[in-house]
Amino acid sequence: MDKKLRVGILGATGMVGQRFISLLENHPWFEVVMVAASERSAGKRYEDAIKSWKMATPMPEGVKNLIVRNLNDVEANAAEVDFCFSAVDMDKEAIRAFEDAYAKTETPVVSNNSAHRWTPDVPMVIPEINPEHIEVIQYQKKRLGTEKGFVAVKPNCSIQSYTPALNALKDFGPKEVVVCTYQAISGAGKNFQDWPEMVENVIPYIGGEEEKSEMEPLRVWGHIDHEQGIIVPAESPVIAAQCLRVAVENGHTAAVFVNFENKPDKETILRRWAEYKGVPQELELPSAPKQFIRYMEEDNRPQPVLDRDYENGMGVSLGRLREDKIFDYKFVGLSHNTVRGAAGGAVLLAELLTAKGYIEAK
Repeated sequence: MDKKLRVGILGATGMVGQRFISLLENHPWFEVVMVAASERSAGKRYEDAIKSWKMATPMPEGVKNLIVRNLNDVEANAAEVDFCFSAVDMDKEAIRAFEDAYAKTETPVVSNNSAHRWTPDVPMVIPEINPEHIEVIQYQKKRLGTEKGFVAVKPNCSIQSYTPALNALKDFGPKEVVVCTYQAISGAGKNFQDWPEMVENVIPYIGGEEEKSEMEPLRVWGHIDHEQGIIVPAESPVIAAQCLRVAVENGHTAAVFVNFENKPDKETILRRWAEYKGVPQELELPSAPKQFIRYMEEDNRPQPVLDRDYENGMGVSLGRLREDKIFDYKFVGLSHNTVRGAAGGAVLLAELLTAKGYIEAK
C-alpha cells in the first residue's frame, strides 16, 4: 500500500479504544489521525483525556497530542478519515444511530460494539470463518443510500475461544454444544484497580453474555439470502452456555462439550485444528496469525497468563481434548478477549475489507 489509510477511533478513551490505539501503532496499512469521545473529553489532548492508560505498552507518541473530538460532530470528524473503528460506550440504540450516521457520510465503520450484530444486512465476521458474509454490504448500502459507507462488526469476545475450534470440525456436524466461559475482567472494561472486589472472586453472571454465546456462533455460521439481502443464521448446533466473570485480567477461557452427527476420531480432530487456515492466512493480512489454532499437549494448558498472547493475542489455544461419558468430546479453549476478541479482531476485519476493496482512500 503506497499511502496509509487515515483512521478515526470513536470511543477512543475507553479500554477497547486504548487497545485500538496500541494495536495500530506502526500498522503498515492504517494510521490513527482522529480520536473522538464524549463531550467530557472533547477539546483535550488525548494524553490528558485518559484518566488511566490500561495497556501494558506505553501510549504511542503519535496520538498523545491529538485533540479529542466530540463524537456528535459527525460530518467534521468523518471528513478527516477514510474509515472509523467504533468502540463507543452508550446504549445500543444510540450506538446504532451513531454508526449509521458515520456510514452515511460515506465513511465505513468497523465496530467492536454489539448494537449492529443482529442487523440483518450488517456482516458479523470472524475473518477466518465467514469472510464471504462481507458480500451482504452491497444490500446494506442500498438501505443506507451510500456508495462507500457501511457498518461491519465483529462478534462477541467470548465466542472466539471455542467457535473456531468447532468450525474446523463442521464437516462432522456438531449438533449439541455445552460451553462454560470463564471471562476476564477486561471484558467489562476494567482492571483490578478499578474493580478491587473482583480480587479472589468469581461472579456467576454477566448480563446478556449467555444469550450472545449461544446465538452469535449461529449467525457466524449462517448464509446470505441474496433475494432478501440479509444474513440468515444457521439452525444448528444447539448451544447451551454459562458465563462467569473470574479474577483474571485478560484472557477468556472456555470449557466445551460437544456431540457430533458423525463422531471423528481424536487424531482427525487434532489434524484439522493444526491444519486450519482461512482467508487472512491466504492473503497474509498484517494482523493475521500464522497459525490460527494450536493444540497444547500439556494437561495444565492453556492458561491465560501463559498463553493469551499467542500469535500476538490473535491466535486460539486449545487443550485437554478427551472423550466424555455424556458427550462425544470435551476440550478447553483460550483467546485474548481484548485483542482477538475485540480490537484485534476488528483490525483484522478492516484489513480483510481493505484487501477486498470495500475500504479505500476517500
